[in-house]
Amino acid sequence: MRGIPAKQGLKKGLFLAFALTAGLSLAACSDLDSMFGSDEEVAAADVAPTAEGAGAPPSAAMAPTAQSLAAGAAPVATITPVTIDAGPDTGTAVNKTIQSLRAQVMGLQQKLAANSGRLVELRNLGAGAAGSYQEAKAHITTRLQVGTTRGNPELVAQWNVAQGQLDALSANVNALNALGTDVTNDSSAAHYALDQIGATFAVSGAVDEDHRQLQLLEDQTSQTIVMIDRLLKEVSDGIQRQTAYVATERANLTTLAAAIKSGDFYGGGVTSSLGTGGIQAAYAGTPLVVVKFDRPNVDYQQILYAALNQALQNRPGANFQVVAVSPTRGTAASVQMAQSTARRHAQDVMRTMTDMGVPATRLNVASTTDPNATSSEVRVFVR
Repeated sequence: MRGIPAKQGLKKGLFLAFALTAGLSLAACSDLDSMFGSDEEVAAADVAPTAEGAGAPPSAAMAPTAQSLAAGAAPVATITPVTIDAGPDTGTAVNKTIQSLRAQVMGLQQKLAANSGRLVELRNLGAGAAGSYQEAKAHITTRLQVGTTRGNPELVAQWNVAQGQLDALSANVNALNALGTDVTNDSSAAHYALDQIGATFAVSGAVDEDHRQLQLLEDQTSQTIVMIDRLLKEVSDGIQRQTAYVATERANLTTLAAAIKSGDFYGGGVTSSLGTGGIQAAYAGTPLVVVKFDRPNVDYQQILYAALNQALQNRPGANFQVVAVSPTRGTAASVQMAQSTARRHAQDVMRTMTDMGVPATRLNVASTTDPNATSSEVRVFVR
């Protein structure tokens, strides 16, 4: 999950599949009030962690890491502008055209050098933001792994740092898109200049020196086009790489928000069954997950998270049916009480799923009875 500028009221999905299906923008857009409380409550947490908090806030100028390279900090291919050679003025009308075309190509060379520098700067900024994000994320996951309190304000502060760095990466993607537009325009201008050069060969009134200059300018323009197209590929690759990185980490941040709220780490090392009194991940043709509430405080969040994650990898647009199942044994009063208990458990499971980032519009709840059930259950189906 990520955070939200301008609180647009869109709930960020826990999984990348939700983010992709919902078509959410890369700009942060999630309401922290639902996860961590009001803005006033969160503001009190935006302080440097204490020594007990296991480290200071990450620096925005952190050196690039392997993760930041994945976010677009790979070195830029060498872009060396071509030297455009001048030629003597032959005094012909054709030579006047050649001088104009040469000036156009020289201008494109200057833009090529400037845009190459912009790409290097943007990648350095992206590397720094990604490094700071990974540092904040590592601090949060480490604290959650060893155990911490629910809604720990120190972790909320670290989460806000991580969210801010992802927002910076989103802005970096926007800047890369703008750069890509400029380079694309330069590529079009260079191809147009090359066409003009080719057409000038057919203009009458030229001397041999004019054609020699045209041939040289044609070669140099072709080389310029190669350099511009190479830069355009570098920009395009950076946009794709960084966009995918931000989208994935938005989903991871959603998971961390839910984990901070509960004070428990979601994901990793989860077995497929907790045995009696726990829950069992179901097989094909059966419920995705069955939660058996045959004892107090059933810990089902991690396996529910893993099952939802797997389901969304297979079907990114899936909806979910949450069914409260109650036994039919005992007196009419006990059966009615069991039904009420099952419905309450189903609401708890739905609330957990929405905390994990599942949009409420993808959830439906129902209730039924099962004579074979020995305690209330909640069954989650993929629809």
